[in-house]
Amino acid sequence: MQIRYLKPVVFLACLGPLARLVWRGFHAQLGANPIEAITHGTGDWTLIFLLVTLSVTPLRELTRQYWLISLRRMFGLFAFFYGSLHLMTYVWLDKFFDVHEMLKDIAKRRFITMGMTAFALMIPLALTSSKWAIRKLGGRRWQLLHRLIYVSAAAGVIHYLWLVKADRRKPLEYGAVLAVLLAYRLVAWAVQRLKPVTSPLPAKAQASGD
Repeated sequence: MQIRYLKPVVFLACLGPLARLVWRGFHAQLGANPIEAITHGTGDWTLIFLLVTLSVTPLRELTRQYWLISLRRMFGLFAFFYGSLHLMTYVWLDKFFDVHEMLKDIAKRRFITMGMTAFALMIPLALTSSKWAIRKLGGRRWQLLHRLIYVSAAAGVIHYLWLVKADRRKPLEYGAVLAVLLAYRLVAWAVQRLKPVTSPLPAKAQASGD
């Protein structure tokens, strides 16, 4: 299947969690606390899409399926999309746009502070995801900026870990996946640094065949 035909399929699949949440809402299947169900659902999918985005490069390198890189931007933007829904659930449905209450929450509850940090770090990534931004920033600066995704994902995992009081299996699973992805990145960086630098042969040597 050509990538241009695959992308719309992946796009619709990424909307699947939202469609399921809306369907459950219309059929009164969100449980006794619908706001909590929406908050947890959108928060889970934010983290999932962040981790999927971070998984694209290792998967591409390990499987040599280089076309995977063309999906990374989409996954990253869906992480931001679900993160925005997660935040709006808190701002709108939970706090009814009461800024004073939200500021009190941020100061008093550390998991909210960490969640806000995770979302704030995603904003520059979403704003600079276009090809125009890559050209404007330059490849190296763009890559350095987009490493913030690791910090955002780590803040998201900590936010979830501090939120739950009893069963911490889910945030720990997300944390384990993130740790593996970070370890892969560090090993790849170390291997790259240890590679011997080969300098080009002088022109005379090349001409003589030495």
